[in-house]
Amino acid sequence: MFVFSFVFIANSDQDVKVMAFSNQVLQQGAAGEDVTELQSRLAYIGFYKSKVDGVFGWDTYWAVRNFQDKFGLPVDGIVGESTKAMLVKATKYEKPSGNNNSANVPNGFSQNDIKLMSNAVHGESRGEPYEGQVAVAAVILNRVSNASFPNTIAGVIYQPGAFTAVADGQINLTPNESAKKAVLDAINGWDPSGAAIYYFNPDTATSSWIWSRPQIKRIGKHIFCK
Repeated sequence: MFVFSFVFIANSDQDVKVMAFSNQVLQQGAAGEDVTELQSRLAYIGFYKSKVDGVFGWDTYWAVRNFQDKFGLPVDGIVGESTKAMLVKATKYEKPSGNNNSANVPNGFSQNDIKLMSNAVHGESRGEPYEGQVAVAAVILNRVSNASFPNTIAGVIYQPGAFTAVADGQINLTPNESAKKAVLDAINGWDPSGAAIYYFNPDTATSSWIWSRPQIKRIGKHIFCK
């Protein structure tokens, strides 16, 4: 079973909240983190079926066109501000109101929040001890509560460069029951990470910056830190 390390884009404690996408207009021939995020978001809502590789090719082009057509946008295969905004909206989930399935939506999180977190935990930490899976879920929640990060589950998970599982498409795998249970345990208050907002695999980490973060504990192959 593969174990994925956390990827960081921050360089110092002064880094501020990073929003979805950059200002780059994306079209055929583009490559990089924005394209990876584009493909991952399109894949999550069913428009993109190919490998998430960060390269804007024909499969991405047609996925964009189909998305634009479905959501009433100009169908040109070019990802500008309006397409980005609609895509972010389509993958930023509304919390349900009233009593709809309230017993199945702990602490106000939507079923889509739970599903997306389960996908992330499965992609990032399957094969790790169960406590380590809960800790990965807890890191996501800790980031949502931290002013330096996006304040939604989708925003944290799709923050550019944040998770290897998003970058390589592993987030689109079907999560197992262990990942789902780990997410619910974290949502219900268990935080084995010790309030960590970062984690990494020391065997694969290439960032010198992450080694400077105050370490809290090691669970399985991951070191959790502040």
